[in-house]
Amino acid sequence: MAMGPILIFDKSTLQSLNPDEAVWLDNFFMTNITPPFYMETLADLEKEVRRGKTPEQVVGEIAYKTPDMHSYPNMHHLSLIWGELTGKGSVEMRGFPVLGGGRPVMLEGRKGVVYKQSPEAEAFGRWQERKFLEVERTHAKKWRRELQAADLRANSENFREIWKQAGRPRTLADIKDLADRLIDGPDQYAVLRMGLAFTTIDTDWIQDVVARWDNLRRPPIREFAPYFTHVLTVNLFFNLGVVAELIGSERKSNTVDISYLYYLPFCMVFTSKDNLHLRTAPYFLRSHQSFVNGRDLKADLGRIDEYFAAFPEDQKERGLFAFAKYPPNDDSYLVTRLWEKHLKPPTRNRAPKEPSPKAKTLNVPPPDSDPKEILKVLDDFEARAIPAGRDAPTATQEPAVVTFQRSVARSKGKWKRVPDDA
Repeated sequence: MAMGPILIFDKSTLQSLNPDEAVWLDNFFMTNITPPFYMETLADLEKEVRRGKTPEQVVGEIAYKTPDMHSYPNMHHLSLIWGELTGKGSVEMRGFPVLGGGRPVMLEGRKGVVYKQSPEAEAFGRWQERKFLEVERTHAKKWRRELQAADLRANSENFREIWKQAGRPRTLADIKDLADRLIDGPDQYAVLRMGLAFTTIDTDWIQDVVARWDNLRRPPIREFAPYFTHVLTVNLFFNLGVVAELIGSERKSNTVDISYLYYLPFCMVFTSKDNLHLRTAPYFLRSHQSFVNGRDLKADLGRIDEYFAAFPEDQKERGLFAFAKYPPNDDSYLVTRLWEKHLKPPTRNRAPKEPSPKAKTLNVPPPDSDPKEILKVLDDFEARAIPAGRDAPTATQEPAVVTFQRSVARSKGKWKRVPDDA
């Protein structure tokens, strides 16, 4: 099964999709499930719901549409920052999800990582059936209470003098430039301490971080901790934007919405319908990344649904894995254009290649082989591999072998996704 570009979506986009459109989102993208999406969805348990639906129904509907076939839960940004600042592990910002909970293994000199079903995936599976743990309900109440108590204007007042001294910039582009200049300023110790104030939960290790920076001869913070710098830039941008009244302080959920930008280094495409994202995300995307308005993506997924619905019934009976490996061979489709831009060389309609040297060494059949043969090799690797040390954050492209265990629905909406004999 070909998998498409790595995509991050926010709740507004997923909630706008109908179940059939959500099937095609999962089918044609590898999705990075971020902590803000998980928290936003869970918090809906405590949200006032209109139009005759219970909170449990709203969360269950979102969970049903959440990708389960090609989805990967990203580690929380604070965990990544902690590892980066303490030297426990670097953070790769190359468009791939950064996963936690993997079990590193070795077999005959080959490194692998085995992932069981993630707690997030298990939770979404339960939520589809309207089953919620008491700890989840308690967490939703606490999170909603803290969100309502937030005072964005008061929190950003510490930056008013900085904004004034910079000439009171009045555009988001100028605010982003100011944030970058602050981070690259001459007092790098002050920058480090400011970033730690934004991101530190446990103050016990602040001095350890500062000592490590000192031992490395105080390099620029951008070099010392690139991901920490990215998150700090987002936070500065947000607070300065509130001071300049370019970002509203009345909408409490803006603090959650802006946190999606923390995870932009771990995707190729970001999609949202949220107005704050429409206005701010482009300032944090690299040139090779794409921002897609959630309304445009929904419309295109609807067109794709109509396109494949016209296929003969005997083909559709074989499941999406068999007849819908690629988006339509037509550049009028947004999804097709995203595949062409982000998968180099284009995956669409390529003839199968010979296995790479690494694949031959591992005796893994080519991707278009019988899935049962591929699973047999991977199951054998998992069964015979031995532990290779403690768990560590791992980008999905690094190990020689990565296996994931997950539960997926055979059918969603009107679509059969895998054949009956799978």
